[in-house]
Amino acid sequence: MKSAARTVELLELLAARGDRPARLQELADALDVPRSSMYALLQTLISRGWVRTDVTGSLYGIGIHALLTGTSYLDSDPRVRVVRPYLDEASDALGETIHMGRLDGRDVAYLATRESHEYLRTISRVGRRLPAHVGALGKALLAERPDEELPEGPYEALTPHSHTGRESLAADLARIRDRGWSVDREEGVPGIVGFGFALRYDTPAQDAISCSVPVARLTPEHEERIVAVMREVRAKIEATVPTGAGSVHWR
Repeated sequence: MKSAARTVELLELLAARGDRPARLQELADALDVPRSSMYALLQTLISRGWVRTDVTGSLYGIGIHALLTGTSYLDSDPRVRVVRPYLDEASDALGETIHMGRLDGRDVAYLATRESHEYLRTISRVGRRLPAHVGALGKALLAERPDEELPEGPYEALTPHSHTGRESLAADLARIRDRGWSVDREEGVPGIVGFGFALRYDTPAQDAISCSVPVARLTPEHEERIVAVMREVRAKIEATVPTGAGSVHWR
């Protein structure tokens, strides 16, 4: 069990580094593992495609099998399959970037994305994680839970507009509950406003959808239309997600 936990910790560490490869000693130090044991573990994972190394054999990064496993997760999840066509519908109607995300601890993992019809570079992509307190997806899902479950601050600030304190976040979540959807005004990405809608086919909701739009393109009329379209899409998704006998309800 200890060996399995160490393997998972290593893969999570390499995945979190993104495009920054690590050296053997860095990994050994980070996981408090003897250098020889870390080397042996890395060689095993390299041989199976979970870790890759450079031509010198001195730098290590996450391997292609991590991608293949992640793709299998998405392909095997019935709820992601149901939601995807409705993301297309929202994208066609609004011409903006549409996301589906799932709460994972204190973060939101992005499971599906439809890019804006106009060029818009955001920091979200399938497989990326962001702190739940800074985005529309995360705040929509946090609002489905009692404030007692919120971790104590201070919270990480990604922009000057991010919530950094528990009291400030709780007040925002109260407004979200009254309104029925979340609004992220440049809290996660400068220049981007997001609108998040929890999908209540679970209690509490685990998944949410959102629409992201540049501040420069957001008018009161466009904001009103975004909310109307996304609320309609949410209702369609919640009415379509498979339930009952034969469906697997993952924890």
